[in-house]
Amino acid sequence: MSLVSRPVAWLTASAVVLAIAATLLVVRLSSVTPVSDAGGRASLYDFSAPSLEGTSTRLASWRGQVALVVNVASECGLAYQYPGLESVYRRFRDQGFVVLAFPSNDFWQEPNDEAGIRQVCATRGVSFPVFGRSHVRGRDRSDIYGFLAGTGETPIWNFAKYLVGRDGRPRAFFGSLIDPSAPEVTAAIESALAEAVPAGPKGPSPD
Repeated sequence: MSLVSRPVAWLTASAVVLAIAATLLVVRLSSVTPVSDAGGRASLYDFSAPSLEGTSTRLASWRGQVALVVNVASECGLAYQYPGLESVYRRFRDQGFVVLAFPSNDFWQEPNDEAGIRQVCATRGVSFPVFGRSHVRGRDRSDIYGFLAGTGETPIWNFAKYLVGRDGRPRAFFGSLIDPSAPEVTAAIESALAEAVPAGPKGPSPD
């Protein structure tokens, strides 16, 4: 192989790798089959999660709202998405929308403890709910991510996004490279917000 052809071959191989990565991270907007965990819970809002203060928080506090569930990591190169998440949260929160962030070290980029995560979020101007560290994949994943995995989608990197409807069931999945302010995300949020608020309890429900 000549010296001229070697860079061309390297660039071609790199293009193939990037194409594969793009395919793996493509946005999924197809309808999602309702899922439930072993305990029979069929809504995201039937679960609880540890807070950054170490207490248990019931997601029922957001029952009836549309949620964007994101696995975040402070030292990930995609942490530039924090401002985008904050922006979309501020844009739609008065319409019944919330971003729910779950820090995870599953991809080795969230080494901070809860105090460190609070500091990072304060520095970045985050005002949406951020929970304590948890696992989002594998045998030790949290019940919440076990429930979300029933869609057939699991995070393959940080900042993967599930859009959950007012009924607590997943509506769409967006790969890590999809920016929170992307048109397809905005359109999906607006569509979910247009759905009627389901009848049922508004306050916390038993675990």
